Amino acid sequence: MTVLALDIGGTKFAVARVGAAGELLDRAEHPVGQAPTATLRGLVADFAGPGLTGVGIGSAGPIDAAAGTVSPINIPRWRGYRLVAAVQRLVPGLPVTLAGDAQCMALGEWWRGGHGCGSLLGVVVSTGVGGGLVIDGRPWTGRTGNAGHIGHVIVDLDGEACVCGARGCLETIAGGPSMVRWALAQGWTLAPATGRPDARALAAAARAGAPIPLAAFQRAAGALATAIVNTASVLDVRDVVIGGGVAAGDLLLDPLRAAIAARAGMPHLRDLRVSSTTLERDAGLYGAAALALLASGAPLRPAP
Repeated sequence: MTVLALDIGGTKFAVARVGAAGELLDRAEHPVGQAPTATLRGLVADFAGPGLTGVGIGSAGPIDAAAGTVSPINIPRWRGYRLVAAVQRLVPGLPVTLAGDAQCMALGEWWRGGHGCGSLLGVVVSTGVGGGLVIDGRPWTGRTGNAGHIGHVIVDLDGEACVCGARGCLETIAGGPSMVRWALAQGWTLAPATGRPDARALAAAARAGAPIPLAAFQRAAGALATAIVNTASVLDVRDVVIGGGVAAGDLLLDPLRAAIAARAGMPHLRDLRVSSTTLERDAGLYGAAALALLASGAPLRPAP
């Protein structure tokens, strides 16, 4: 049994054929470009063919899984875009399943990441903050497909206005641009010759010991810890996997673990295990493949 996996991001699309045992047979990725629909069509055409039993899609959101539509923030041409219907036209007769990209990251890490767990919260820290849930070995996507979207958990009642319309969302503190904006407001400066003041530069400055960038990561870790402990308190998950371009390894994980320990009161919160993604860029592809396999009734056995 072989399925087609699609990872629809804001800046790149990735595609792979994946076997039922989790073997990634081949993969490719391509920048979204100015014609995202044509990019999608080309990638699917290159990988579709005999022997496929289904298609799984993980997409940047917001999404509406029930309607099969997506509205990735960084792809303005796709507002309410009927992605499932578009893919179905490219692979006639194959079932197509859609979930959020962070949901697929969580599912991929649970299946092939080797975390050895039954339930998992996946968190993607990048331009925004996304999340997904696997509960008792099944993806928990919720009514619209947006369950686990931890980036819009409110962590500061009097905080900054968020692009979603709420105030004090986790994303306003822990998203990469938000961290940079806060650091600049605190007086962080970057020599013009060293490049743009972005999340990559902020991480480099923090690693070099600059106090304001370090404080930005510690502030983000505290906000993440609040959202993670709140989620774990409700759902009783034990394992948390962190990925995304701003995760920056121990620069974020060390203060995050310390902040979680400081906030964990109940016994079932004191043994939360926080780790980095092991699948990195391919986590979403494995998760999308897992969606398609689950939809076909295939059993999934997580890697030990």
